[in-house]
Amino acid sequence: MTTIRMPADEAEARAVQDELRRRVVLDEPGPPPGTGLVTGVDVAYDDERDVVAAAAVVLDAATLAVVDEATAVGRVAFPYVPGLLAFREIPTVLAALESLTSDPGLVVCDGYGLAHPRRFGLAAHLGVLTGLPVMGVAKNPFTFSYERPGTRRGDSSPLVADDGEEVGRALRTQDNVKPVFVSVGHRVGLANACAHTLRLARDYRLPESTRRADALCRRALREATGRR
Repeated sequence: MTTIRMPADEAEARAVQDELRRRVVLDEPGPPPGTGLVTGVDVAYDDERDVVAAAAVVLDAATLAVVDEATAVGRVAFPYVPGLLAFREIPTVLAALESLTSDPGLVVCDGYGLAHPRRFGLAAHLGVLTGLPVMGVAKNPFTFSYERPGTRRGDSSPLVADDGEEVGRALRTQDNVKPVFVSVGHRVGLANACAHTLRLARDYRLPESTRRADALCRRALREATGRR
């Protein structure tokens, strides 16, 4: 695992992104859906106290049963800047991942990978630092455009940048429910990432990995801050 380098300002942060982006691997398909382990990661903030809590929840990819989980709490070490959110989250996410007793397998972020203005969102950043296959599943399309996919589960349409590059997919995970936005991060292909998302979103719009990690990091933040 590569040690994270925390930048001093926005310019240095963008330089770090440019450096690390060259290490992203986009020509591996990733693990087959429904096999091995899948880990959801998510964070929760207390902005008043500059506290961030991260959770990593490992699921059996076939059954979606929880195999392992871990949390970490830290200080927010970088200001809020659109496009640079990974620097606020990654130190604590890495600490949570390192606290797991099992191999994370495929990591699923509540965020973006290639679908990022600089093509280096949290999923790509985390993948390069850990060497793990990582993908992103986001709730909204950020700055990119897409045609509305069909209304049935599994329907999808390209998520497209201004230059026409396909940076992800809008994917319908449940019939007649808003799509999610899937993008690759590192060592996983887009078609495979969509297939994983559908397996993980068995009962709800969001992947079970994200739902579990979201609940756990919120609980960790409440316990750390004493707020209810």
